Amino acid sequence: MTPAQLLRDAFERVRDTALTTVDGLSEEQLAHRPTPDANPIGWLVWHLTRVQDDHVAGVADLEQVWVSRGHLDRFGLGLDPRDIGYGHSREEVAGVRAPADRLADYLREVTEQTLAFVDGLCERDLDRVVDPDWEPPVTLGVRLLSVINDDLQHAGQAAYVRGLLAG
Repeated sequence: MTPAQLLRDAFERVRDTALTTVDGLSEEQLAHRPTPDANPIGWLVWHLTRVQDDHVAGVADLEQVWVSRGHLDRFGLGLDPRDIGYGHSREEVAGVRAPADRLADYLREVTEQTLAFVDGLCERDLDRVVDPDWEPPVTLGVRLLSVINDDLQHAGQAAYVRGLLAG
């Protein structure tokens, strides 16, 4: 298995887990919070997709799908185009609402762009420094693993909340 194949598999798992989680849910179910400060399914899937879009576009020198393919306008959240949800308040989390099909479309398109990028990577590409401001400097491989780790955690959280909906 090549590094590109491994990365492809990981990003496909993120996509598939999140898509399964939102499938068939109403907007109210996607906005359900088990406790007042818990993140709802819709916000979690939006956020994990925004993180992947932002971080991968940044290292691939691509435009974010959020803006380039019109998702910013379709979601109509009134957020800064660079907002990925990091540090959102309780009220900001509650303001991120969208139907399941819109979340799924955005996730599919981001994953498509991500896979096109990782498919072209070879082992030596993963050692390229993408953020020299850390000690040690962050390489492409580390950044991609960080995105996968963050995304899988949020996808798992969303799946857990969906399970709570079932009772």
